Amino acid sequence: MSSVLGISLPGKWSSAPLKHVTTYLNRGSAPTYVDEGAVRAISQAANQAAGLDWTRTRFHEFSGDPRKLKGFLLPDDILINSTGTGTLGRVGYFTQSPDGLPCMADSHVTVARSKLGELDPRFVYYWLSSRPFQEFVYAALVVGATNQIELNRDRLGDAPVPLPGLEEQRRIADFLDAETARMAVLSNSLNRFDKDVRERERAVLAQSLNAGVGGTESDLPDGWQWTPLMHLTDPLRQIMYGIVLPGPNVGDGVPIVKGGDVAANRLSVETLNRTTREIEAGYARSRLKGGDLLIAIRGSVGEIAVVPEELTGANLTQDAARISIDQAVDAGWLRLVLESPVVAHQIQQRVTGATIKGINIWDLKRIMVPTPPAKAQAALADVVGRSIQTHEALRVRVQQHKRLVAERRQALITAAVTGQFDVSTASGRNVTEGITA
Repeated sequence: MSSVLGISLPGKWSSAPLKHVTTYLNRGSAPTYVDEGAVRAISQAANQAAGLDWTRTRFHEFSGDPRKLKGFLLPDDILINSTGTGTLGRVGYFTQSPDGLPCMADSHVTVARSKLGELDPRFVYYWLSSRPFQEFVYAALVVGATNQIELNRDRLGDAPVPLPGLEEQRRIADFLDAETARMAVLSNSLNRFDKDVRERERAVLAQSLNAGVGGTESDLPDGWQWTPLMHLTDPLRQIMYGIVLPGPNVGDGVPIVKGGDVAANRLSVETLNRTTREIEAGYARSRLKGGDLLIAIRGSVGEIAVVPEELTGANLTQDAARISIDQAVDAGWLRLVLESPVVAHQIQQRVTGATIKGINIWDLKRIMVPTPPAKAQAALADVVGRSIQTHEALRVRVQQHKRLVAERRQALITAAVTGQFDVSTASGRNVTEGITA
């Protein structure tokens, strides 16, 4: 009985190195990008887990026979992302471009082309997507360190592929096509539900916190007014960004918050980078206190987070800004209103930049906030906050279901491509995530 990656295969199955069952196994070439061209270039960003995202492809400047391009793609080619943490190992399947243009893989993507008489392309696509192979990628096929890792071509060529008979490969691929398509329908339904919940959440914010949307006091209820954001903050701790050049991460330094940390909700001592105490000392005015608000001002502009008490004394970079709340302003209300549609829209209108988008502090300070009387702010925050909690609980449930669908999909693929059940007689309903080795 043979095995691959520690998994026992059925008695009639064999295995072979990937290079022995492919006619082409190589990376593409670096494109010369243009706004319009005769060849589409598929990058790692376009090669997504859910399929090729054609909106992320660009054009290569080329004239002549595209078939001579290194990385020229044929129908049923497999695409494997080959550089960088987080994307390396992601597998895609090429059929044709949506507009009929010839396509190529760029130099960060490996193309694997099956020997059609020995290896069904869809079967090897599923094998390369399976959990055992994906774990094997990082355990044995990667070279380099940190974000400079890449997939070693020779090691990839030596990677094992389980080989049932060709007809059985096709049956397995047909089965997985049908089952994963059903799961995709469920995932799409969950995505639509998640979108609906988010829209209802925005509607609650808009209805309760944006009583006026026209930008004049006449649009507001009695007692409300439009207030520049800077007038709702502590006059002794103005809105500001922090360290411009924080330097390399140091183990015993001062925690610093980047814009991406705000967007990803990574506000904890354990997850933040640190800068030296000497560098941080020059930015004492931008130090944080528990309860401050943070807003991403570059990249994911407009994302909001609250500084936890454990980060009192930490600092931030130029990608995020600190908003210290005036004592006369309810902190819960201000956070919610900054995330509400009319304020978020103003922020996005003031974003500038082509490659790296951002909002400057001068503009951020002058964002106009529809402000109720102080005594009404806490009550509004309580009512809206409870509604938001309900919506967030729904979204958590949606994310849980999406994870279950993804785990189920992965378990089914792994079991099928390693022969753990007979696809011709089973529906796969009883497949569990654990695979017997």
